[in-house]
Amino acid sequence: MLKEFIEKNRGRKVFLEHEVKGLFKTMGFSVPDGIFIPKDTHLSAFSLQLSALSYPLAAKVSSTKITSKSDVKGIRRGIKNEDELNNAVSELMQIEHAEGVLVEEMAPLGLEVIIGGIIDGQFGPIVMFGLGGVFVELFKDVAFGLAPLSKDDALWLIRQIKGYRLLEGYRGNPPVDFDVLINIIVSVSEMIATNLIKEIDLNPVALYPKGAMILDIKMLMI
Repeated sequence: MLKEFIEKNRGRKVFLEHEVKGLFKTMGFSVPDGIFIPKDTHLSAFSLQLSALSYPLAAKVSSTKITSKSDVKGIRRGIKNEDELNNAVSELMQIEHAEGVLVEEMAPLGLEVIIGGIIDGQFGPIVMFGLGGVFVELFKDVAFGLAPLSKDDALWLIRQIKGYRLLEGYRGNPPVDFDVLINIIVSVSEMIATNLIKEIDLNPVALYPKGAMILDIKMLMI
């Protein structure tokens, strides 16, 4: 599927979020239901598709030139009705370099993790896994492995982080779905090991007792 995606987009190195999410959806992974609204397109043109989405919604600026949506205040969450959606989309379209807005259903709260892959100059294809939020920002609680990974390798990687007990279930919370988490890590490792991708970043991935959902993705080709 990756090679088909690359062939279809030959010559491109950077992709919009909904394009990469579409790739992962075809690979069998869950992403929020959503609609991409291109710039200079009126929201009313997507009224039928938007009516199929359930509030509350999230809206995010979409651009191949914006590396951090948060830095440009490019995210609106908890949108409760059509008026709020219209205002949010209008504001986000005004952000410099905006190519459109991705409107999605809000995902249920889950334990957030980050999964990434990069081509390192010394070690080659590498996979990274860690807990999201303050755990990665403040404690740098991440682990690295050489790609590609087997399922056993992925489980080993998961167990390297200090916050592993949170995944197992802590203080009465249920454990996360390890099978789905392992499958995502293995797939990312196989993708980066093709040497067709320079960098891939799933941040965050929300983990649940059953299943997981990829909330944001960036991918850069060689």
